[in-house]
Amino acid sequence: MNVTTPLSKAQERKAVQYVEDTFMDITSAYKKRCLLSSYLHAMQNLLAFILRIPPVDPLTPLRTTFLLRLTGDVMNSVMGYPPDMTDLRQLLDFMGNLDQAWVAVLRSHIWDPDKGEGVDLMQSGTTIQSTPVSQTERTRLRSFLLTGIAGLEEWLAGSTPDGADYALELERHGLFQGFNDLFADTLAEVGDFVKAPENPAVTETD
Repeated sequence: MNVTTPLSKAQERKAVQYVEDTFMDITSAYKKRCLLSSYLHAMQNLLAFILRIPPVDPLTPLRTTFLLRLTGDVMNSVMGYPPDMTDLRQLLDFMGNLDQAWVAVLRSHIWDPDKGEGVDLMQSGTTIQSTPVSQTERTRLRSFLLTGIAGLEEWLAGSTPDGADYALELERHGLFQGFNDLFADTLAEVGDFVKAPENPAVTETD
C-alpha cells in the first residue's frame, strides 16, 4: 500500500478482510492459551499492517478504528496469560511500539517503519486531506489505556513468586521505568480532552 494514496474499494475490502481474519486467528489462539510471546508476535505483525493503511480521506478513520480494536484487545488479553518475567521485555517493547503508533495516528502522520515513528503527511505537488481522530475516539482510547494500565499493575504483581515485590524485580531486570512510563507519549498527546479540530487537517505542499 502507498501510504499517501487513498485505498481503492478493492484494496479497502482486502484490508478489512485481512484484519478481520487475523483477529479471528489471534482470538482462536488466545482461547487455546498459546504463549504470550506468540500472541505479541501476531499482534506486532497486525500492528505493522494497520499502520500501512494511508491516513488519507475518505478512509482515514479505517486506521483509527482498527488500531482502537487492537489496543482494546491487547489491554484485555495480555492479562489472560500467566505473568512471566521472561516475557516482559517483549511486552514492554510492543507497548512502546503501540505508544508511538498512537502518537502518529493522533497527529495524522504516516508511519515510517524504518524510524519506528510517524512523519508529517506530505506528498509533493498535491493537497492531502486527513480527518483527525474524533473526540469520542480520543476519549475511548484514553479509557482503554488508563483501565488497561491499572489492570497491568495488578497483573504484574503476580509475576513474582511468594509475594516478592514485583517493582524491585522489574528494577532488577531493567524494566521498571519502562512499565512506569507506559503510553506516556500517547496520554500526553491526548491531554485533558482538548477539543479536536472541527475541520479535517489539510496538508498542502509546493
